[in-house]
Amino acid sequence: MSAVASDPCVDYEAVIGLEVHAELKTKTKMFCGCRNEFGAKPNTNVCPVCLGLPGALPVTNRKAIELAVRFGAAVDAKIGRAVFHRKNYFYPDMPKDFQITQYDEPINAGGKVEILDAGALHTIHLTRAHLEEDTGKSQHQGVSGRIHDATSTLIDYNRAGVPLLEIVSEPDIRTPDQAKQYVNELRAVLGFLDISDVKMEEGSMRVDANVSVRPVGAEAFGVKVEVKNMNSVRSLVRALTYEIERQTVVYREGGRIVQETRHWEEEDGRTHSMRSKEEAADYRYFPEPDLVPITLDQAWIEAISAEVPGVFPSRRAVQLAEQYGFDLDRVASVVYTPGLCDWVEAEIAIGADPLRSLNWASQEVMAHLNETGGEVAGLALSKGVFADLSSLIDDGTLSKKLAREVLTEVLVSGKSPRTVVSEKGLAQISDESELERIVAEVIGANPETIEKIRAGNKKVVGFLVGQVMKATKGAANPEAVHRLIDSRL
Repeated sequence: MSAVASDPCVDYEAVIGLEVHAELKTKTKMFCGCRNEFGAKPNTNVCPVCLGLPGALPVTNRKAIELAVRFGAAVDAKIGRAVFHRKNYFYPDMPKDFQITQYDEPINAGGKVEILDAGALHTIHLTRAHLEEDTGKSQHQGVSGRIHDATSTLIDYNRAGVPLLEIVSEPDIRTPDQAKQYVNELRAVLGFLDISDVKMEEGSMRVDANVSVRPVGAEAFGVKVEVKNMNSVRSLVRALTYEIERQTVVYREGGRIVQETRHWEEEDGRTHSMRSKEEAADYRYFPEPDLVPITLDQAWIEAISAEVPGVFPSRRAVQLAEQYGFDLDRVASVVYTPGLCDWVEAEIAIGADPLRSLNWASQEVMAHLNETGGEVAGLALSKGVFADLSSLIDDGTLSKKLAREVLTEVLVSGKSPRTVVSEKGLAQISDESELERIVAEVIGANPETIEKIRAGNKKVVGFLVGQVMKATKGAANPEAVHRLIDSRL
């Protein structure tokens, strides 16, 4: 790494590469038959293999290799052999004092991921996506939960040996927002491919960042710092923003950045030095003697690749925005939610209004999923929900506002829109004879507003419409109300 010359007048840019660790959705661990299960009682999903007991031999999980190949095909990586190495280090989270991983022959080399950046597609290239086993989980007992002030440490080995896909990007990312878009894209791709459940809150997807800064226009990289402990996309953005500013200030003040690993502390919004950065030589990699290299059958790779969708979230968002005139930001929120975009497109295909469907999905459906913590696949909804709501609006049964209320009830109960309308009496009032009576009462009760309108202040018509809607509990047909008020005035 070359040093960056200090100059208080120079503008600096960030150079960011991300390492994303995704736990794979397999029934068992990477090299043994223990259950791959989150939330089990500590140290119950363990065996001699994942505990590193003498004489225990690993066996490679075929499903994990299949999922890695699926990802490689999706990102246009070069798919190679399954060759494993030992990464040696001494730490309690791996009782055998080494981790089985891949080194110079990753199963997936290269590849690319497209993200949305400033309304356009931007390519982030991948270095590799390799297989390895996860480590155990350390629980430091102390005030901060960190090792420096811990009185003791508890180790749960349930996670040790769980299959991981480590996805390493090239240093193509320049801003925290690009990093956010990249992680969201990866989460969506991994979810759509059913490779991982990508629940960052459960640790099944974790992100480390390599960050440096350099003068704008420079080709040489600055000294990079690795940042760990970012357990959400929000944390990632905050940590990168802080670290970029920290390094920029150091250079502008004539200081020097040290290559190290830093810990992001969510509470104080800062990164803190953990240790000097290790190099590959520190881990003394060598081929795993208990696992033979596995040459993958080309026909098997092609069969897996044939099942991979050709269009992924960012590009799909652009295509839908162009096809239907959708707002790109709004459609992006839909495509990044597994299953939601498929549902919207299926509803449009059977007659649902495209723009209404997008709005319902990005607002009512997303709000329901966020509130319940559920997933689209778990919604008890029959085919044609959006199409039915569109029809009920078009025939005058529902206003747009009432349609949203009906959908909210549908999402909770699983009933059809027409059933909810019937049971709740939510059909809008379009009978003009009934509306005329209510309009007359409202006009009679608001003579001052009528005088303002006749004096030329048309804006206060909305007040009268609001009073009619209030009197009918939102059930009046707003278009009919406007028409009746205009005719009377």
